[in-house]
Amino acid sequence: MIGLGAKRQFATLVGALSIVATAFAAKPITIQLKHNSEREQRTKAELERVLSTYDLKKYTFTNKVIIEDGAYAHSFPEITLNTRFLDSDDELLSSYIHEQLHWYLRDHDVQQKRAIQTLRMYYPRVPVGDPEGADTVYSTYGHLVDCYLEMQADRKLIGPERTAAVIAHKGHYTWIYKTIIDDEPRIAAVVHSEGLEIE
Repeated sequence: MIGLGAKRQFATLVGALSIVATAFAAKPITIQLKHNSEREQRTKAELERVLSTYDLKKYTFTNKVIIEDGAYAHSFPEITLNTRFLDSDDELLSSYIHEQLHWYLRDHDVQQKRAIQTLRMYYPRVPVGDPEGADTVYSTYGHLVDCYLEMQADRKLIGPERTAAVIAHKGHYTWIYKTIIDDEPRIAAVVHSEGLEIE
């Protein structure tokens, strides 16, 4: 039987760990500007507004973001967002989540690879390159997972109608997004089977 003192020590330890976990989860996003241009400054202000408007803790897997005018948005080695979505909070939000999700999937590499194996059976031939696909065959399959998770996050945060408008305006990964929408139950089942949903 555990004594009262041990129970109190355990409760204190759990409380301390909870505080540490909360502090870590609440670590602020550091936003750096590549050239400090006016568009970068305005995009930074817009991103700060987006980050303060929505609770994005469960969609944030790295705390550093770079904004670079004219850059191609990417996730590694650091999330880099361009200024394309200046004055469109919904699209900037979606882009931020998309790039963060690549970090999440990197940390779930085994599950993602299994999902990609299954998706290869469903879609033996996929497009590569703009505007339909990603840079490589593997990346196109991987983006079926990433973009599906992005769409689910967008729906939870801004609702289905605004999400549909964001996706319709993407202009890239067009086959990927169309396939996710057309075959949503199938893609959802693959993501679910590998435990990749973000609840």
